[in-house]
Amino acid sequence: MPDLASDRTPVRSPIGEAVAFVRQFHQEHPAAGDPAVRIREVLAEIERTGTYRHTPAELAFGAKVAWRNSARCIGRLYWRSLVVRDRREVTTADGMAAECFGHLRAATNGGRIRPVITVFAPDAPGLPAPRIRNAQLVRYAGYRDPDGHWTGDPAGAELTTLARDLGWKSGGERFDVLPLVIQERPTADPRWYELPDDVVLEVPLRHPEHGWFAELGLRWYAVPAISDMVLEIGGVRYPAAPFNGWYMGTEIGARNLADADRYDMLGTVAARLGLDTSSDRTLWRDRALVELNVAVLHSFHAYGVTMADHHTESERFLRHIAQEQRQGRPTPADWSWIVPPVSGGLTPVYHRYYDPVDPDLRPAFTSREPW
Repeated sequence: MPDLASDRTPVRSPIGEAVAFVRQFHQEHPAAGDPAVRIREVLAEIERTGTYRHTPAELAFGAKVAWRNSARCIGRLYWRSLVVRDRREVTTADGMAAECFGHLRAATNGGRIRPVITVFAPDAPGLPAPRIRNAQLVRYAGYRDPDGHWTGDPAGAELTTLARDLGWKSGGERFDVLPLVIQERPTADPRWYELPDDVVLEVPLRHPEHGWFAELGLRWYAVPAISDMVLEIGGVRYPAAPFNGWYMGTEIGARNLADADRYDMLGTVAARLGLDTSSDRTLWRDRALVELNVAVLHSFHAYGVTMADHHTESERFLRHIAQEQRQGRPTPADWSWIVPPVSGGLTPVYHRYYDPVDPDLRPAFTSREPW
């Protein structure tokens, strides 16, 4: 058993991570009392079962701190407001699907998007927990024809193929919402579930000045709920823990709809704007990109759906850094993700350095390995 009176327990061992997390929880929650008592309970449970169960308070704290530690997220100012739905007892595909739909209803909140995480069962020794196969709870299908042309979102192509193989009948359109696909264990067949209409809020995209923009038929969903990452807290891994904040406009307008390997809309928008596309020096892509982002921000605002612009979110992130500094905590940040993909040099997050990213920092959201 490790020496609880010292800090010599290796943190990257399961026991070390458990001890480090309990100490962190008690340090940030002094009213919880002496951490040594809880550490003894945790170590005894690990010795008896090979793992341990977080208290509801520990789970909520760990999920929030995982967001606080997310080096690629610019929206961490509101990490304390994360709504944590403890669904560790739900282990069937049917039950998980129902809870994912409940997650989307809670997060959508009539358009006033709430940050929400739903935490399902953790992995246990020799017993991997169920997984959600979707990258996001809501995403559009992608179809490639024999000539190599895409309809829909290429990022959804892999799940589209899987869902079709499982029996999903898709429409073959540009904005077909993919079903939810859940796999209970490595040897079980995945199961798919059509998302009910009431859990997917979509925003038709319009431009405040160009009426023709509506003719493009573009839209996007309101809640970006990531569902393919592992929530790691104190050595315990939760492989199904979908979580969301709200969109920053550039995620849709400068990436999802603009990237050449996604919806690739810049050429279409430029043509409708009448721009000279004969040379990169005309900056036609830049001009089309700005108008695309104007349409996204305008549309979400018009439909009463929460969305941040990159200038406001940059200011908020600096407030978050200042708050963390006052608490004596570092703010790890990946510059290439924090700086927005539109007008980066015009935002305050561009002109500074950040605390280095520590891959061992926990709690955290981490990549999930395939079974």
